[in-house]
Amino acid sequence: MQKDGDGRADKIEKDLLARRLSEEAGISEPEARDLIKLIGHNWNSLLREARFLKERH
Repeated sequence: MQKDGDGRADKIEKDLLARRLSEEAGISEPEARDLIKLIGHNWNSLLREARFLKERH
């Protein structure tokens, strides 16, 4: 996704990724956003950490 001048495209991409991660792993969207900030956009790493996070709750 191309980035526009104010970063809206990047925010939309992160929101979609957070929503997908939340649904797939059963964590909240704010938790998913935090993981994206920490880990980046690597789906396998995000999913692994999200599942670990869910087990701890």
